[in-house]
Amino acid sequence: MARRKPWDVDDELWAVIEPLLPKVERRARHPGRKRHPDRLVFQGILFVLHTGIAWEHLPQELGFGSGMTCWRRLAEWTEVGVWPRLHETLLAKLRSADALDFALAAVDGSHVKSVKGGIKTGRSPVDRGRAGSKHHLITDATGIPLAVTLTGGNRNDVTQLIPLLQTVPPVRGKCGRPRRRPDAVLGDRGHDHDKYRRLVRVLGVKPLIARRGTEHGSGLGTRSRVVERAFAHPHWFRRLRIRWEIRDDIHEAFLILGCALICWRRLSQQVRDSALPL
Repeated sequence: MARRKPWDVDDELWAVIEPLLPKVERRARHPGRKRHPDRLVFQGILFVLHTGIAWEHLPQELGFGSGMTCWRRLAEWTEVGVWPRLHETLLAKLRSADALDFALAAVDGSHVKSVKGGIKTGRSPVDRGRAGSKHHLITDATGIPLAVTLTGGNRNDVTQLIPLLQTVPPVRGKCGRPRRRPDAVLGDRGHDHDKYRRLVRVLGVKPLIARRGTEHGSGLGTRSRVVERAFAHPHWFRRLRIRWEIRDDIHEAFLILGCALICWRRLSQQVRDSALPL
């Protein structure tokens, strides 16, 4: 039996994605060339995300359509907000399967090189001042990505603490109100600032942030490894290891899509372990 490629979209995943895509009616008069199937184009986008290949080098023989077709469809779907809604939908499914732990969230940032520059880039302090961007991630207690933001490489991690908490979508999946805030948020010494501790408390979240100059052994470092390990998952996608896109919205689209795929993998594993339907 042939092994499934990571960019192959199974029927279960497509059943989640397809309702989120905009419906494009073909014109009755002067219809032009038939639109390439959305499912194949989405697989082409996943191929670029997984392999990091340039759009113009997308293999035509795989049937995904041209690289420009896939790029245009990615931009079109990004503009109408498909990827945040996909991420939110999968988070709701995870919560319904009791796979989300909102008792504690962890935040961290990671630098990536920016080859072509663009908005949300800056002189990276970890790459000898070259242009770079920064991925900021917040996860639940088990490492599932709840939200992600993109900034310039010269932005301090603490500046994204509040935006990350505010970017977490309302997660449904249980009776009652959607869950949006964790009980507590964990951060390393890069998030040490009393002003932001106060702002976190205003949101109803308890800050667990290490202070600069304190001795090791508090136990916060052990728990913060959850988000550090979680960064290995989105950066497993080659397209996210280096920022190739000039347009920041396209790179953010890849970033959110990568987080959504991580949620899908965790959900599939949960379903296999518990024998529940997707």
